[in-house]
Amino acid sequence: MTQPPRSSAPPTAGSALPAPPAAVPAQPGALPQPAVPAQVSRPAVPAQPPARRTAFAEGAERLRAAATTEPGRLRVIGAVLALLVVAFGAVTAWQSGERAAAADDVLHGSQPLSSGAASIYRSLADANTTVSSGFLAGGQETPETRDRYEKDISRAAAGLVTAAAKSEPGSPATKSIAKLNRLLPEYKGLIERARVYNRQGYPVGGAYLRYANEKMQREMLPAAEDLYTKENQRLAADYGDATPYPWAAIALGVVALGALGWAQHREYRRTNRVLSHGLVAASAATTVVLLWLLVGHTVARAGLHASDEHGVRSLNVLHSAQIAALKARGNENLGLVARGAETITVDGDVRDAYYYAFDQELAELGGSLKRAGSLADDSTGARPVTAATRNMAEWKKRHSAAHHEDDSGNYQQALDMVIGAKGTTGECFDGVDENLNRAIGHEQAEFERSAGDGRDAMTGLPAGAAALGVLGAAGAVLGIGRRLSEYR
Repeated sequence: MTQPPRSSAPPTAGSALPAPPAAVPAQPGALPQPAVPAQVSRPAVPAQPPARRTAFAEGAERLRAAATTEPGRLRVIGAVLALLVVAFGAVTAWQSGERAAAADDVLHGSQPLSSGAASIYRSLADANTTVSSGFLAGGQETPETRDRYEKDISRAAAGLVTAAAKSEPGSPATKSIAKLNRLLPEYKGLIERARVYNRQGYPVGGAYLRYANEKMQREMLPAAEDLYTKENQRLAADYGDATPYPWAAIALGVVALGALGWAQHREYRRTNRVLSHGLVAASAATTVVLLWLLVGHTVARAGLHASDEHGVRSLNVLHSAQIAALKARGNENLGLVARGAETITVDGDVRDAYYYAFDQELAELGGSLKRAGSLADDSTGARPVTAATRNMAEWKKRHSAAHHEDDSGNYQQALDMVIGAKGTTGECFDGVDENLNRAIGHEQAEFERSAGDGRDAMTGLPAGAAALGVLGAAGAVLGIGRRLSEYR
């Protein structure tokens, strides 16, 4: 081992250290050291630009920033107030317009169609009754009977034309109308054949008459009744559209008034101003529309409900009574025409089919007259119903006497008691029919008056609500703008 010479002194602080050898020679037996690669420089990644904000986000941020200042708050308040008042006016105009249109449909659309359908039914039944009375007179049919039959057929045909013109294509009512239009000429053809044979004295004329009556009773009158039912359903739907309160408009009106009151209170607290002319004008316009809406719809509902309770319901019952009277009269006449050819078994007892049907229809007539009397709301409407009830009672007595004569084989006496010159069942039927027509006329007038009042209560409300809504919104904007101008 080599040691440094002892005489050599240690290096001083200022002396330089010997430089290390440039390279260390490889030592025998030593493992080779791996070469250290030079450091590889990586390319610099460019910085990502900040994401661009949408216009909506920037607008929302500016709005939030503006809302933190009093001018910004005032702008927001003005915009909300104007929007509320305009929305209130628009919804009021929309809902009021729909209800006014439905009320007008009740008055001029569905109810006249319902009455027209009842008139078609009544005309067909009266034609059938009249032609049977003509047959009882034998071959010498009176001109009055013939003229009444022709007028009934003409009224029924005209009613079908009107119903077809006012019905929606493809609606259920159009099927009944089409069926009646097809059956009416067939019925008239059968009646004309029956008349020809009856004038010649052939019994086959009575067979044709019974066949025509069967077509009327089993096909035509059910179709007319179905048309009447469909038109009544349409009338009920129109009532359902016209009578509900417009709750959406009412709620918006209350909210708009509350917001206007809050804005005025806020201005009073901040400025000590008692009133803002613009906001007061907006509040006044909103209040007028809201009161108009409430009062108008309340009066309209009252009028429409009165037209339904004291008009439509009474008319429906009176129409049923008149139809029952016509069918009873027709069965009474056909009982004499058939002379027992048509029978029916009731509880094991064989009875004349037409006389049995007469009893059923007279019982229906009595029930309808009782309901009509309870629905009559004044003496003018009650008097004809009472008179018709007396006529019906007398009719029942005279019919029983005529039926007894017929069963006893006294056909001519029975015929005279039915279509004779005096003291006949025909007089009682005419009395019932005339009094029912008088009652129907009175109730129709009651309906038109009440429904007209209901419709008129909403006259001008849609246009007025829209105009006042625009004026109210303008007042709210001006009121807030006056306060905002103080910051400029």
